[in-house]
Amino acid sequence: MASPILHIKDSYYFEVPAFMWRHNYTSRDEVPEFLREAHPHATPEEFNKALDGKILIPQLPGVKLKNLYQSDDWRAVSKFMVLELVAAAILAFVFIRLAGMIRTGERPKGKFWNLFESMLLFIRDEVARPAIGKHDADKFLPLLWTLFFFVLACNLLGLVPWAGSPTAAFGVTFALAVVTLMTGMACGVIKFGPVGYVMNQIPHMDLPFILAILLKPMIWAIEVLGLFIKHAVLAVRLLANMVAGHIVLLSIMGMAFSIEGALSPYWGITAPISVFGSTMISLLELFVAFLQAYVFVFLSSLFIGAAIHHH
Repeated sequence: MASPILHIKDSYYFEVPAFMWRHNYTSRDEVPEFLREAHPHATPEEFNKALDGKILIPQLPGVKLKNLYQSDDWRAVSKFMVLELVAAAILAFVFIRLAGMIRTGERPKGKFWNLFESMLLFIRDEVARPAIGKHDADKFLPLLWTLFFFVLACNLLGLVPWAGSPTAAFGVTFALAVVTLMTGMACGVIKFGPVGYVMNQIPHMDLPFILAILLKPMIWAIEVLGLFIKHAVLAVRLLANMVAGHIVLLSIMGMAFSIEGALSPYWGITAPISVFGSTMISLLELFVAFLQAYVFVFLSSLFIGAAIHHH
């Protein structure tokens, strides 16, 4: 392999094999500006260390990053954005294929068809209809199905090496919670009218007229505040549960390396323990990925059901 010349300083040159560059840079000019500024006199080995485990996402022309995690430009593309598109593409591939099977009108056949149809029916019969009501639930099934499988796909991507869970980013979970909030508000306004929806936030109470004038405005304010708090908690709880699993796994790996350093002659003992612990936590994360997708959709169903029914 040819060895490109890397210009590190005006009077300082390095000649290194191209395979040493994790991102196939052939010159220092190709390295992102924020990395060059952070490491003005860095050797190729130091650049590799700075980039170890990092995936740099190509940006739109003119977009500059402050560092590997921040940008002042709203047009910046993050790794989680790419992973969300990957999740959407996977779901589109799976369910376009499944829709083609269902369209035939035949009974479900095969593991693929039965697996996904059983999950769809579970969301319909055990989540949507009990929470929203049989009469109205089917109208919201496309949304609830999409939320469930999108959250599930994003959660499962966290188990893929070098990827990550988009649901471990607050922006993602916040956007999902806003979808639930806006759906409930829009459908509530359509069903009861703007004034009716606003007044529906007050639970039905038989109060004397004087007490009603005093208490109902305060109760309404509390209920409206609670409406927004519930959806904020919906976003935060999904975020917290997904981040927690990664932190625990990282802690186990960190302890394993610390013990290995302290007891280096006994790596035969520390290695199996760390592998076993990481495997168990990964299996727990697999369970949590399904559980949190179910809980998110269940709570979304409850909130939507509350928005379209009288309190």
